[in-house]
Amino acid sequence: MRKRSLIPILYILFLMLPIYWLIAMSFKTTNEILSGFSLFPQTFTWDNYITIFTDPSWYWAYVNSIIYVSLNTVISICVALPAAYAFSRYRFLGDKTLFFWLLTNRMAPAAVFVLPFFQLYSAVGLFDTHIAVALAHCLFNIPLAVWILEGFMSGVPKELDETAYVDGYSFPQFFITIFLPAIKAGVGVAAFFCFMFSWVELLLAKNLTAVDAKPIAAEMTKTASSAGYELGLLAAAGTLTIIPGAIVIYFVRNYIAKGFALGRV
Repeated sequence: MRKRSLIPILYILFLMLPIYWLIAMSFKTTNEILSGFSLFPQTFTWDNYITIFTDPSWYWAYVNSIIYVSLNTVISICVALPAAYAFSRYRFLGDKTLFFWLLTNRMAPAAVFVLPFFQLYSAVGLFDTHIAVALAHCLFNIPLAVWILEGFMSGVPKELDETAYVDGYSFPQFFITIFLPAIKAGVGVAAFFCFMFSWVELLLAKNLTAVDAKPIAAEMTKTASSAGYELGLLAAAGTLTIIPGAIVIYFVRNYIAKGFALGRV
């Protein structure tokens, strides 16, 4: 038993090493980071975090990221729910082809869509807005959410729908009060993947914003200067970007496990 538990512990420690290294760097000065190898900060400093929390360009970048990521997650789930229900409950001409076509959008690299989105948003006045990035990310997140939710919905017996209709439920009543609670694990898993993709995506977020909606991933690139990279500041910003993802993972961890069991994750 001890040998079996030792292997996963060592594996987890190995995975946590880069995170520890990032956190340790965030409490060092750039000169100390470049001066040599050290497991712990020799000169412990909060200056990197103070800079982030006192510089408006830094903390507004976090706020911008949270706004468009939240918008994207809500929009993606709201659009994917009825689409996934249709694919799981009805058979129509070209349903499998349409379902496959949705997934092919998810397979395309984001770089393909940068120029079309840039020209479109510039023409309609959406450039450098939160909704612009949120809608751009929907192109990738909605197909993924439909695929995940369809798997969960297919696991719910159709007799549940028929029983609800016999009992006099309207479709909105049935969907909200009965069906959604039955697939809440799927909603949690889909929301998690939508959140994480939108949070870490850089190419579209950087090129579709300039000042007002600039995300933290793009803001981190400004640590480069003629004197080199401000590594301590960059490490502190990277450490803070881990926190939202860790919080989301904590709340949906059980749902993700169920998603693996159903084969949709």
